Amino acid sequence: MHTSGKVAGCYGSVARFIATSVFIAVTVAAVAAARAQTALTRSPPGAEVYFVDLKDGATVPEKFRVHFGLKNMGVAPAGSDRPNSGHHHLLIDTYLPPLNRPIPNDFNHLHFGAGQTEAEITLKPGHHTLQLLLGDKNHIPHLPPVMSPVIHITVVPSGGPTRSAPGAEVYFVDLKDGAVVPPKFTVHFGVKNMGVAPAGSDRPNSGHHHLLIDTDLPPLDQPIPNDFNHLHFGAGQTEAEVTLKPGEHTLQLLFADKDHIPHTPPLYSKRIHVRVVDPSLRTPSPSGAKVYFIGLNDGAVIPEHVTLHFGLVNMGVAPAGINRPNTGHHHLLIDTDLPPFDRPIPNDPHHLHFGAGQTEGTITLSPGKHTLQLLLGDANHIPHNPPVMSQRITVTVTPNAR
Repeated sequence: MHTSGKVAGCYGSVARFIATSVFIAVTVAAVAAARAQTALTRSPPGAEVYFVDLKDGATVPEKFRVHFGLKNMGVAPAGSDRPNSGHHHLLIDTYLPPLNRPIPNDFNHLHFGAGQTEAEITLKPGHHTLQLLLGDKNHIPHLPPVMSPVIHITVVPSGGPTRSAPGAEVYFVDLKDGAVVPPKFTVHFGVKNMGVAPAGSDRPNSGHHHLLIDTDLPPLDQPIPNDFNHLHFGAGQTEAEVTLKPGEHTLQLLFADKDHIPHTPPLYSKRIHVRVVDPSLRTPSPSGAKVYFIGLNDGAVIPEHVTLHFGLVNMGVAPAGINRPNTGHHHLLIDTDLPPFDRPIPNDPHHLHFGAGQTEGTITLSPGKHTLQLLLGDANHIPHNPPVMSQRITVTVTPNAR
């Protein structure tokens, strides 16, 4: 009995020792974790890291350059203990590592501890993910961590450029340089001597359209960017409805192969200028304004080649593009009804523009009866409010008329 009591007391002491040891170990671990948490380098408010010129969904060649952007922080090499700074790490095809430990250094976690802000990388063809993560002097993420969203890219083989067919051209079907258009309008794309095929379709002598807005041509040996200035029509569209802010803009078409890379030689249209105007903001016309034909009455007989003279009362003449109050320029409507008053007047054989400020025009008409009417347009070829227009007259054209 006495011996058993000693043994039981010994077991009790051992149990108490083990429990105390476990408690101390847990406490030490908790303290260590707390210290590690407090030891993380703070990041300043509003800090952001991002890809400068690489968008989610981009198509890139096997070897390409990545530029790293950093906002509200500075870049400093690893080991540099400068406040509000860090260095870049590029995560490739991997999840975020633990954010309270040094970032791994391997093929999926590229370190740029020398303070680099760009890098040329090579990836196998296929789909990949990229993410930027900033690290402090010890390669440990900041608190809170400074990281970019994950983006997805497609790497295409660098097997050489796709040839374009001889005599191939790309062009705007119904949009001319200097055109005036409303904020929302439809653009039609034309291509000659080649076919249209969706992106990803490896059909010979084919490609798809890209519309460049307010930008220069991109590098012609790389995939065309995909952003607000470079619109992709990879489904094989041959027209698109575009919305632009009022003002001056440039448009250009660029054809590309299945991988969004321009052909060799490249196929691109001329760069045209358009002016976007809001037709709902019509220019007011002054009271008593009138436009009329000088010396030409309804029922007149005229020759095939005739010079018409335009009269204007209570307003002045100003060329198109000049926005001076109480002015406008003439348009001659031939064998057609009045166009809509809330849009630019068409420019075609039935709607002759005299946008240089002309007050007369020489025209040629076929023998027979024709209708003529004058309509004044403002700086943007839009009729005034209320519209300033002449009576619609009918004339007879005869070869021998004088």
